[in-house]
Amino acid sequence: MSLRHHEIAEADNRILNPLSQEKLRLLGEICRLKEGQRHLDLACGKGEMLAGWAKRYGTGGVGVDLSEVFLTAARERAAEFGVSESVTFERGDAGKYQPEPASFDIASCLGATWIGDGLAGTIELLRPALRPGGLMLIGEPYWHETPPEEAYEALGTEPDDFVSLSGTLDRFEAAGVDLVEMVLADGDNWDRYYAPQWFAISEWLRRTPADHPDVPAMREFLDHQRRGHLTYGKRYFGWGVFVLRPR
Repeated sequence: MSLRHHEIAEADNRILNPLSQEKLRLLGEICRLKEGQRHLDLACGKGEMLAGWAKRYGTGGVGVDLSEVFLTAARERAAEFGVSESVTFERGDAGKYQPEPASFDIASCLGATWIGDGLAGTIELLRPALRPGGLMLIGEPYWHETPPEEAYEALGTEPDDFVSLSGTLDRFEAAGVDLVEMVLADGDNWDRYYAPQWFAISEWLRRTPADHPDVPAMREFLDHQRRGHLTYGKRYFGWGVFVLRPR
């Protein structure tokens, strides 16, 4: 799916991951955020975490994303929260962003470890940005149990993309970071992430001429994602934000 298709699908989502506002606030509490701390968020989407934490805790920072549609929503949210002077949003390839070394207290990438070609590579993208003692936040899927072969195609993954929770811990340890906390999505979080997309796509299809070039792809995306989630995702696919500290 193209970026444009994701912009259509996630039009009604504020948080572009299976994470509720309550769990996002919990994550901020876990990180012991303080006024004046700086936060780098790669693949920041609509900036809900960065802007929300700036409002609640007095933090600041930088969000980076490829989508101008998402970044426009992020800037509007920052203005709504009165934190436009504290947070900035930059359009660009998050995998190529060069932060000032050791200048952030929090460095995060939630649900987009493809920017570093996987978990280990994304950790290495975030590591140089952190000040000593800083925390790294990675949002990553995992398997509740080993799925059948047909689930991989249905969920758009490869067999070695993700592992179990304990296997994810092994990957963190191999990458030289310690897992110090975590906030895991539950079934309702997944439903509230995916189901609004079905409605958004349905509404887009309803008001878009049938000969529009994006219509076939959006119909396929809707059918594929809906069936994959209901058939396999709810049983096998987990997701969490893992709070890490580099060794």
